[in-house]
Amino acid sequence: MAESRGGGVPPVAWWPLAAVAGSVGVVLLAFSGRYGYHRDELYFRVAGRHLAWGYDDQPPLVPALARATDAISAGSLPALRLPSALVVAVTVLLVGLFARELGGARGAQVVAALCWGTATFVVISGHLLSTTPFDLLCWTLLGYVLARWVRTRSDRLLLALGPILGIGLLAKNLPLLYVAALAGALVLAGPREVFRRAAVWAAAVIALALWAPNLWWQASNGWPQLDMTEVIQQDADFGGRPGLLPSQILILGPPLAVIWVVGLYRLLRAPQLRPYRFLGLAYLLVLALVLVTGGRAYYPGGAYPALIAAGAVAVVNWARTRLRTGLLTGWLAVNALATVAIALPVYPAAVLPHTPQAAVNYDAVETVGWPELTATVGQVWRGLPEHERATAVVVTANYGQAGAIDRYGDRYGLPDPYSGHNAYWRWGPPPDSATGPVILVGEWSAARLARYCGSVSVVARNDNGYDLDNEEQGVPVWLCRDLKRPWSSIWTEFRRLS
Repeated sequence: MAESRGGGVPPVAWWPLAAVAGSVGVVLLAFSGRYGYHRDELYFRVAGRHLAWGYDDQPPLVPALARATDAISAGSLPALRLPSALVVAVTVLLVGLFARELGGARGAQVVAALCWGTATFVVISGHLLSTTPFDLLCWTLLGYVLARWVRTRSDRLLLALGPILGIGLLAKNLPLLYVAALAGALVLAGPREVFRRAAVWAAAVIALALWAPNLWWQASNGWPQLDMTEVIQQDADFGGRPGLLPSQILILGPPLAVIWVVGLYRLLRAPQLRPYRFLGLAYLLVLALVLVTGGRAYYPGGAYPALIAAGAVAVVNWARTRLRTGLLTGWLAVNALATVAIALPVYPAAVLPHTPQAAVNYDAVETVGWPELTATVGQVWRGLPEHERATAVVVTANYGQAGAIDRYGDRYGLPDPYSGHNAYWRWGPPPDSATGPVILVGEWSAARLARYCGSVSVVARNDNGYDLDNEEQGVPVWLCRDLKRPWSSIWTEFRRLS
């Protein structure tokens, strides 16, 4: 293994790593305009027009980015998704550098970057504007910077943890999970010396100062994200707690599970990686915390870069013969092809319902059908007598429906929609002068709507035109007449967190 002259680690394979990271970013951008918006992206667009230091379900960074990209690009979908693609590319580069910190030479650095750049969960998250890519970047930076500090003992690295964590917490609160796990792992496995460095405590102060505006918003608004945590615990994915451990095999792709499991073993047991044992232990603590708190299956995702990096060093050392190199190359290619088939919009929308992507990738099917939903609501709107439209209002059951009507509603003369879902509830209620009729979009029951409406009936059902089984396929559109109470009186009853 080649060593640098004085650094104790191999040289950085800058050009190959840049090529891998750049290629991943280019592929994500190339497919960024296919299909359409995800429901969360439609929500972020509107949230960005209601800038605040926090929202019921997230910190402020991603809505602010949505507002900026929308303003610069006049609503371009590829531009909206550009920040995610760039962040994923940077994280791919970092995972390669992480392998170098753990002793990996050129081949191991490239393999680690390739693994991360073709991991299913990473590519799915990088295709959309969401909080997840920024969360993954934050976790990766925290682990990488600590690994560099272990080698160099440069306290400037510890100080850098402050802005990394503080900015990360403005995108998502999950980095707190990793910080807790890292702290516990450092106490258990060392090096405990880190807690005696003033720089690490200064970094904590910096992180808290950057995060403080979001904390202030949450405190001022009744801590809605704590309520969201309870909702998430009830809304289990992958079978909830029993499915957490099996689901970890699927998150990055089953072929890559071999590499990260090897990496976990090496971090916990390999003598040469003893100073970095805390990284493997932190992963186990993250799993335990997610299991105890009932978090979602993807929550441990940011703890995998260290495991991938350590595993890449081992598999490259194993693949020293031509046969083994071919096997490793084929193994990575299988994972990459499976990821493309599952994570990227490579199929025509007309055949998407008949592909494995539609069966396993929830996010993909949620990017199809929003213009059609808006058209269905638009037909109902245009069917109202003109004199009724002056007092009519559109209310949706979820923020995706409202965001779609906000994005495409001008084509049909639709008014701004309202919704009680998550932060959308705060942007209401409709004015009391909006006495109806009310067009209600979503899966309500007639019995519930009868509490608000003198008469109510289903007047249309959405068809996305592709026979694609997503959340909005077949959703009813109701027409409510003779509103019984003003909106200011009933709006609290429409609030829903999920």
